[in-house]
Amino acid sequence: MPTAIRAQCRAVGSCLPQQVLDNAMLERMVDTSDEWIRTRTGIRERRMVADGEYLSDLAVASCRQCLQRAGLEAEAVDGIIVATSTGDFSMPAVANVVQHRLAATRAWGYDLVNACNGFVSGIATASALIEAGRCQRILLVAGDVMTPYIDFQDRNTCILFGDGCGAVLLEAGPGDGPGVIDWLMGSDGAGADLLKIPCSGSAIRPSPAALDRGDHFLKQEGRQVYNYAIRHMTESCQQLLQRNGLGIGDVDLLIPHQANQRIMTNVAERLQSRPEQLVSNIDRYGNTTAGTIPLAMADALDDGRLVAGSRVLVTAFGAGFSWGSVYLTWGGSST
Repeated sequence: MPTAIRAQCRAVGSCLPQQVLDNAMLERMVDTSDEWIRTRTGIRERRMVADGEYLSDLAVASCRQCLQRAGLEAEAVDGIIVATSTGDFSMPAVANVVQHRLAATRAWGYDLVNACNGFVSGIATASALIEAGRCQRILLVAGDVMTPYIDFQDRNTCILFGDGCGAVLLEAGPGDGPGVIDWLMGSDGAGADLLKIPCSGSAIRPSPAALDRGDHFLKQEGRQVYNYAIRHMTESCQQLLQRNGLGIGDVDLLIPHQANQRIMTNVAERLQSRPEQLVSNIDRYGNTTAGTIPLAMADALDDGRLVAGSRVLVTAFGAGFSWGSVYLTWGGSST
């Protein structure tokens, strides 16, 4: 039976820093090459914040574009959830900074930390609040400023990550209308040490010794993360489709977390999707962690692939380990 209320994905906005870091620039910084990077990741360039540019700047700009596309003022929003691992500070939550700068005077705000699976986690959280009748409209913001946490002498990580942010407006609509139909998530903390920033919380305190070891930089066991990502993204998509009586042919767009082009291609092949279903922009932006999926949605909207009624399968995998998938139909009652 359909729920009385369904959370609709009414609009999307995005923001990327102006500064471009392309492969030729990385060649001058670390032992790598454009061909090596493109062959292994599919990335040509990524964006990088300038000095004095913060996640909150990208978040506010993406929210403003999202609200403009929805034809709404910030006062219409009940809540703001920011999915990020790289807020301006560990406290306060960047969602409160965004709320103030938007003048969203009626909205509460908090951050949700779940690395690359942050957007999927945020969809699950926001849709549950809306379906419960607690909120009418929630801005889900997802993005990261990763470049300050990257060791540009480590060619296995510095080639992958970029900075960027996206925002989606979720709004209450009829239970039999478009919106978030179902989601599925999973976790396995046994993989926590395979992808993390060691000196980023209370476990390892900031100190000269920690800085000398590079503990403030992201550490990744790439091969193991690669294999886990393919497995869990594929399986969560399959499980979600199966329990909704769907096949991959019922999907218009497959939007995976943009971690690595080879991961996305492998997942798409295992799902037996058609090439035109896959949305990929990793060549231009790299891995923006929580931001990759809303940025891909924004690009798909701009190029006409994402339209009202589009059936969309979203999937992500990230540190934790954490993974999840969402099946939705795009658009709202007034789209």
